[in-house]
Amino acid sequence: MMRLLFIGLWVCLVTLLASYGGAYWMAGSPTGKDEQPFLAGLEYRRLEPINVPMIIDGTVRGYVIAKLVFTADAATLRQLPIEPQIFVTHAAFQEIYTDGRIEFGKLSKYNLSEMLNNIRAKVNEKLNGDVVKEILVDGINYIDKSEIRALVDRSGEAPKKTSAATGEKATH
Repeated sequence: MMRLLFIGLWVCLVTLLASYGGAYWMAGSPTGKDEQPFLAGLEYRRLEPINVPMIIDGTVRGYVIAKLVFTADAATLRQLPIEPQIFVTHAAFQEIYTDGRIEFGKLSKYNLSEMLNNIRAKVNEKLNGDVVKEILVDGINYIDKSEIRALVDRSGEAPKKTSAATGEKATH
């Protein structure tokens, strides 16, 4: 019986030493591949639609609705203390509203790539570096003021009536 006990202890001891030796050997050996740092690449960020009023002779004639997307280096975006979307939105609004060369009554093409490059340059200037790589157009439309009224009329939605218009007494 003593012999059986020694054999059991011997098997346990050999198993423990083999496990320890294998773990020690694997911890010291180099891995098969050199670990490369993760390359994040470009990240695409979609902006909320921008509604820019077009004012001619002191009255609003319509709205330009622009949906933009910008690309930037993902690692750089993570390091920025503020999100660049607000700067892109501001630059796009400014470019369309003040610097836009849209002539109403004359439908013609204008240099969209120049406008997008101006937006990118203004944003990168504000962010003090080459953060935004490219500005892309997801959609751009012009809606005349009369078209907006026609859409509201077709939908059948009327402005909500106040209590004074319905003849109800105020409770305040």
